[in-house]
Amino acid sequence: MSLYAAYATNLDARQMSRRAPHSPLRGTGWLDGWRLTFGGEQLGWEGSLATVVEDGKEQVFVALYDVAPMDEEGLDRWEGVQLGLYRKIRLRAQTLDGDVAVWTYVLDDYEGGLPSARYLGLIADAAESAGAPYDYVMDLRKRPC
Repeated sequence: MSLYAAYATNLDARQMSRRAPHSPLRGTGWLDGWRLTFGGEQLGWEGSLATVVEDGKEQVFVALYDVAPMDEEGLDRWEGVQLGLYRKIRLRAQTLDGDVAVWTYVLDDYEGGLPSARYLGLIADAAESAGAPYDYVMDLRKRPC
């Protein structure tokens, strides 16, 4: 069984193809029991940074990438794993074909603060391009920033 990377905030396949050129998009799914939020306002370049946190009543739309070993280290650097900004966790994503094992990056800081309008717009645009449901995209667009 493959272990995929699940991205709630990097749903833009074009951007991922530049960051991880050997790691194809395998589809989309949901992280049930998690929600998209923001934190680490003091760490961000434009306000708070996106992350996911456990929340039994919510779910997060994600893109699933089959990350090649040669791309994983570069993604870790991009996400600031070595700096302690994000850490990787393993969980399960739900897809139309069933559950799959995934890992994702989670901000290693407190929840809170607001993202910039530009950052939130990029996340919403990417979610829409990736095929997220209309209501999900509209909820993103209506979030405070």
